[in-house]
Amino acid sequence: MQADDKKVLAQVRLDRAKECLAEAEDLYEAEKYRGAANRLYYSVFHAMRAVLALDGVDMKHHSGIISEFRRRFIKTNIFDVRLSGIISALYEMRSESDYDDFYVLSKNDIADQIINARYFIDSIESFLKSVT
Repeated sequence: MQADDKKVLAQVRLDRAKECLAEAEDLYEAEKYRGAANRLYYSVFHAMRAVLALDGVDMKHHSGIISEFRRRFIKTNIFDVRLSGIISALYEMRSESDYDDFYVLSKNDIADQIINARYFIDSIESFLKSVT
């Protein structure tokens, strides 16, 4: 894949991340917290995939994307370690809310994670602008 194609793919994935974040905000306003948790996780997931696209990296499994993002961008101090915690929190929240029938999410839980997801996506967007 050519460098220009990688940049286009990164932007498409970033746009998808922003779309998922907007969906999460709509679900939050509608008090649909499980759906919001799901979309918040996917907003961060697609943001990770956006930055990995520049290196021509994609994986079939979520765990591979997360591991590769952490290895290439967190451990090398390209991004703040705070992003790693955001990934973990959103992955756990999404998994629990999707699969645990009795998992309870509060309005405050989602509000906090919207702030975190926004920070994550803004960090990725700033990075992409600086390198493309």
